[in-house]
Amino acid sequence: MSALAFLDASVFPVSPLFMLLPMSFAEPKRSFYFGSLAVVASFLGSILGYVLGYYCIESFLNHFIIWLGYEAYYQTAVNWFDAWGFWTLVIGSFVPVPYKVFTLGAGVMQVHFGLFLIGSLVGRIARFSLVAAIIYWGGPRVEPWMRRTLEKMSGV
Repeated sequence: MSALAFLDASVFPVSPLFMLLPMSFAEPKRSFYFGSLAVVASFLGSILGYVLGYYCIESFLNHFIIWLGYEAYYQTAVNWFDAWGFWTLVIGSFVPVPYKVFTLGAGVMQVHFGLFLIGSLVGRIARFSLVAAIIYWGGPRVEPWMRRTLEKMSGV
C-alpha cells in the first residue's frame, strides 16, 4: 500500500484507497497505522511529483498528462494554484481528482517549496486520518457506504 500511495502522489493513476480501505476494514483497530503509512508514502511521493513538475514539464510531463487523459484536471489544478496557491494542495487532497495532478502542478507553477511541503503534509494527514477515523469508529457499519463512495469516485 505504501508503494501505491507513493506512486499515486507522483506518477501512478491508481488511488491508495483501493488498498487502504480493505486493509483497514480487515483490521479496523489498525486503521490509523495503515493511514499513517499512506500519509508518509504519499507525502514522499508528492515531493517526487513536485520535482517532476518543476524540472520536466516541457520535455516529458505534457505527454504523460495527455496519455493519462488528465488534461482537464491538470488545467483545473493550474487555475486553482493561480487563485489559491497553498490551499490548493490542502483542498486537492479531498477532491476526486488524482493527487498527482496537484503535485505536478505545484512544481510547474513553482509554488514555494516550503509551502508545498506544508500544504501537502496537512492535506494528506487530514485525508487519510479522516478515512482511518471513519473506519476505526464506524467499523463494519460504514463499509457499504465507503465502498459505494470509492466506486463512484473511480467510475467502477
